[in-house]
Amino acid sequence: MRSAAHRSWFLPVMAGLVVFAWATLWLWAASPYGRYLDHGDWTQVGIAASICAALPAGDAVLPMTLYVGGWVLMLAAMMLPTTLPLLEIYRRLSRRRADRRLLLALVVGGYLLAWAGFGVAAHGLDWALHEAAAGSVWLAFNGWSLGVAVLALAGAFQFSRLKYRCLDKCRMPLGFVMEHWRGRHERRQALWLSLRHGLFCVGCCWALMLLMFVVGAGSVGWMLLLGAVMAAEKNLPWGRRLSAPLGLVLLAGAGAIVTDNLLLA
Repeated sequence: MRSAAHRSWFLPVMAGLVVFAWATLWLWAASPYGRYLDHGDWTQVGIAASICAALPAGDAVLPMTLYVGGWVLMLAAMMLPTTLPLLEIYRRLSRRRADRRLLLALVVGGYLLAWAGFGVAAHGLDWALHEAAAGSVWLAFNGWSLGVAVLALAGAFQFSRLKYRCLDKCRMPLGFVMEHWRGRHERRQALWLSLRHGLFCVGCCWALMLLMFVVGAGSVGWMLLLGAVMAAEKNLPWGRRLSAPLGLVLLAGAGAIVTDNLLLA
């Protein structure tokens, strides 16, 4: 009876979290503060400029805080649906425990922690590229080349052994839980299990997530499309077969941008 009650609230709560994250992203992107979801200069406009001027190292701390906050929100919207099979398996594993809700929260937290770490690294890379573009006349007039590089990298990664190794781990949540769950020090194990699974998820999808730098992190439509592709890759029976065609599409897109810009030159 308790298991049935637990099952009855689990999926609605998870679905509610995902819907809330998407709704928040949509409202944020449509608001005057939507620029904070993108990768522009956050330190020169509006309230951000005032805060950066008032805080020590504010021009570095505030952009990273806003970016990581937006990134975690994007993760809840885009990536939680891809990990629902793992969460459901863990829910069943811990359903008889009094602290099952805490353990499940730790699993979600470890997963988001892995992606938040990637978000910090991605922010640092984005900042470095902006600095390089600001100091290069050629990049200032050929900013499209950075987009091409990301598209080509994401496309080529779709054919790599690392992509398929990480994807296979993500596609076998039951085997992953059985391999990593020891049943001792449950809270620590819950966090480490999800952190490891999150790292495999990062290994599988990091190149696709970098596409947000090309299409713009404020584009909810592109986020929906990328989230749907990643969820299909991981959860659908035929999802593994999407990787190579998607890689070809991305490489073709990179080639089309290069051709278009060379013809205009």
